[in-house]
Amino acid sequence: MPTQRRMRFVHGQLAWMLATVLALTLLGSLSYELFFVLSLIGLLIVTELTAPVNITPAWRRRLLWLIGLGLVGFAVVVVRRILEILPPEVVPF
Repeated sequence: MPTQRRMRFVHGQLAWMLATVLALTLLGSLSYELFFVLSLIGLLIVTELTAPVNITPAWRRRLLWLIGLGLVGFAVVVVRRILEILPPEVVPF
């Protein structure tokens, strides 16, 4: 039973990522940053939708590390975008 739930999670995440690539390609706005952010959103959604009610398996606890790394990457993307928007006089370096 645990393997089936784990595979349901993996299939859900892969489906989300494939749909993201397809949608971004159709819209003509495929970029690494946008794909990363939308995949992170998908990871958070799939994690919540497949969360067990009573017991948290060990593999689900390890997802917290992946989510944490994803949030750090998201912060990097946001800071880079903000620095691109700001005029050069405002950026200290």
